[in-house]
Amino acid sequence: MLALALACVVALVPAALIGWSVLEGARQHFGEAFAENFTRLKRERIVAPITRDLALSVRLANSQVTRRWLLDPEDPDKRDLFFAEAEGYRRDFRDQSYFVVSAETGHYYFNDASETSSDKPRYTLEPDNPDDAWFFNTLAQQADYNINVNPDVQLGTTRVWINVLVEEGGRRIGLAGTGLDLSGFLAEFIHDRPQGVTPMILDRNGAIQAHPNPDLISFGSTTGSPEEGQAITTLMGQLSDAEGRARLKRAMGRAEDSPDQVPLVSVNLEGREQLLALAYIPELEWHVVTAVDLGLAPVVEGAWVRGGLLAVALILVILLVGFGLAVDRLLLRPIRELQQSASAIAQGDYQVSLPAAGRDELGDLSRAFAIMAQRVRDHTQQLEARVEERTARLRQANLEMTAAQRQIRESIDSASLIQRAILPDARLRDRFGAHHFVLWRPRDVVGGDFYVFHHDQGDRYLVGVVDCAGHGVPGALMTMLARAALDQAVNQLGMDSPAAVLSYADNTLREMMLDADSQREVTTHMDVGLAFVDLGQRVLRYAGARISLYYSDGTRVETVKGGKRALGDRRMGQYQDTTLALDPATTYYLVTDGYLDQAGGESGYGLGQTQFKTLILANARRPMAAQATALEQALEDYRGEYEQRDDVTVLAFRLGAGDAPAHETVISSSP
Repeated sequence: MLALALACVVALVPAALIGWSVLEGARQHFGEAFAENFTRLKRERIVAPITRDLALSVRLANSQVTRRWLLDPEDPDKRDLFFAEAEGYRRDFRDQSYFVVSAETGHYYFNDASETSSDKPRYTLEPDNPDDAWFFNTLAQQADYNINVNPDVQLGTTRVWINVLVEEGGRRIGLAGTGLDLSGFLAEFIHDRPQGVTPMILDRNGAIQAHPNPDLISFGSTTGSPEEGQAITTLMGQLSDAEGRARLKRAMGRAEDSPDQVPLVSVNLEGREQLLALAYIPELEWHVVTAVDLGLAPVVEGAWVRGGLLAVALILVILLVGFGLAVDRLLLRPIRELQQSASAIAQGDYQVSLPAAGRDELGDLSRAFAIMAQRVRDHTQQLEARVEERTARLRQANLEMTAAQRQIRESIDSASLIQRAILPDARLRDRFGAHHFVLWRPRDVVGGDFYVFHHDQGDRYLVGVVDCAGHGVPGALMTMLARAALDQAVNQLGMDSPAAVLSYADNTLREMMLDADSQREVTTHMDVGLAFVDLGQRVLRYAGARISLYYSDGTRVETVKGGKRALGDRRMGQYQDTTLALDPATTYYLVTDGYLDQAGGESGYGLGQTQFKTLILANARRPMAAQATALEQALEDYRGEYEQRDDVTVLAFRLGAGDAPAHETVISSSP
């Protein structure tokens, strides 16, 4: 046995050395080819979208409409013409956004697809503001444009910005361009990168513009305004030796001299020897660099590995055939007999007769097999008993879970009845009769939306809707807090000032949640819209917290916007009363965001205020029951196959003179 083992070792050593040499040569050869092809592919993927947006930005900056407006930014006709033309450019840009900056006023204009186009400046750039230094540095540079990775503090975005100068008669009058979202840009650049491969982008000075590790990106390096406290990170600075930095610098020079070539250089990066491939993009003055760790990257094809292993196996076969013939009689035949016994044991026959145990190694093996067979038989019996016991436990647990689920469902159904009981349907019916409707649709059995109604002894009353954070059971529990806070506010202050009621309720909610340890982890805000109606004075006074009042007489739609802060928000909101003269021909609508934000249509976008205004304009003069049916059907048609996203509440009323109570229209449903 010892001689056979030594012979195998002697045969394996040269075979392993030969195989290792072959594999190393193949890894180096295919690693270089892989790095070059990977880098070329990345360069083309970068050049195509950015070059296209650069060309569009240059066209926008060189447009006569752009220059005429920047020369006279206060002219309304030139402004309207510019923003109409710029909207077409916005739709063509990859990120569907553009910006324009006026050198005369410093106004920064930005529009994207997330909201309605605006001709108002987002903010004004100041020369003494460090966050605005990028703009003034760009105006002072020699190049007509630059492409830069830089965060915009005012907008709260971080993008790959394309900045193109707008010039008229040699005078620089502004800046125009677009931006690519940095997260999407990096995701596309490093998407599906193999193990051991690190793609990155450098500028001509070696500053890192894009990298899988965001901490290594040199924000603002192109405009000369890096982020405060952040040094410019270069790839050369990441190399551990001066010789490697020199080789990288020479390779960058060769790439710039011959953009069609992909120089290769070996450096020590992150403590490991890696192969760098560089491709230069003259239009962007960027280097696309791929770092390949040949020890980790899958650069060797499986066919080569199989070929090397086959060669090693062939050598081993030749060396071992001679030894096999010699040991057959001494070892193999007894082992075959033992193998037959082991196969019988594997098939479940533990009563086999093992070969006679001798005093050599085979005898020891036979005795070990006998012990193993006995233990396997014992373990099999024990496992069968355990499986039967655990099956019974699982069956019992399943029955208990079914009972618990039934109890939970019954509790939720009871909560739904309780929640419906606090809704003022009877009082609304007594006051408005047929001149109102309520569309109330919780997303689940219970929800976070509800509506309120308060009425004093005269013709004065307060009506409103509330949208608590969350839905289902958490939202329903929040409605109890909201109802208590609003009732207390009305009892203390009266109904005359909805804004005062909102502020008082906001303070009450904050006091309620002051001692809650989990307040920071749980969302407790709520949107509220309250309308105070005084029939004697013929006025309606409205205030809202992120809920607007819509009203229409069938010829136009008007809106009273609510405050920007919800009740219970991190920052306290400021709420103001807006007083309107009552019009018997006008219908007033309060709607929560569950209706406006419902996903649907071909693209799955929210329904939105524009479509809602169109709906109420078309139905404002119709009977309230017909309006309720129309809004319900419109929501269903728009939603299509999409799930209901949030709780939905729409409360509408009309204040006609001498209205007699009749019947209400309430459309409410739950899944």
